[in-house]
Amino acid sequence: MIDVHPPTEPIHGWRDFFLHLTTITIGLLIALGLEGCVSWQHHRHLVHEAEASLRVELQSTADGLANVQASVHQEQASLRQDVDVLKQMMRDPKMKSDNRLEISFHIAGFDNVSWKTAQSTGALSYMPYTRAQEYSAIYGLQDDLDSAQKQAARDAVVSIGSIVSVLADEPGDLPPTQQQLQSGRQVIEVLQGQLRLVDSELTALNTEYKKFLDAHPA
Repeated sequence: MIDVHPPTEPIHGWRDFFLHLTTITIGLLIALGLEGCVSWQHHRHLVHEAEASLRVELQSTADGLANVQASVHQEQASLRQDVDVLKQMMRDPKMKSDNRLEISFHIAGFDNVSWKTAQSTGALSYMPYTRAQEYSAIYGLQDDLDSAQKQAARDAVVSIGSIVSVLADEPGDLPPTQQQLQSGRQVIEVLQGQLRLVDSELTALNTEYKKFLDAHPA
């Protein structure tokens, strides 16, 4: 807060009045300038800390992305084998295959603490517009991928529930019907489609990570 104090001595004529007015004006301009410099330095420091933290966060996530994608590829291979087993059983429902149906899906988490902190502290509003757009695009892709993973996880649960009867192999169990086999195959194929979406979004996100990190080295 800036305090303005009235003159302590009586004003004699217009000359003294304008002299005091000029003095007050210059003092106010100096005070406002100093306050502006302090605010600018604070905002600059805030942006610097936010960008350093965001880069570390993005680099950490980018380093682990290859393992996430490898896991998705492994799950896709497992599902292709599941479909082949179901096709064989549809040709011969009484067949006792040595192959087992296997459905699994793991959700990979993406760090966004620095992103949320930059939003809550207002650091984004002090960044250059294009830089803020870059961060927003990357974290937006992360959110899309997170949603796709959750949908794939739900599809995996549905797939498991739909083929429980196919997996049953206790003595006296009846062989699965064509309808059961076809239903199990369909839900697995839906999961395959969802995993293809996850895989494509992982590829797109990896491209954005590399482009950003190469353009803004540490």
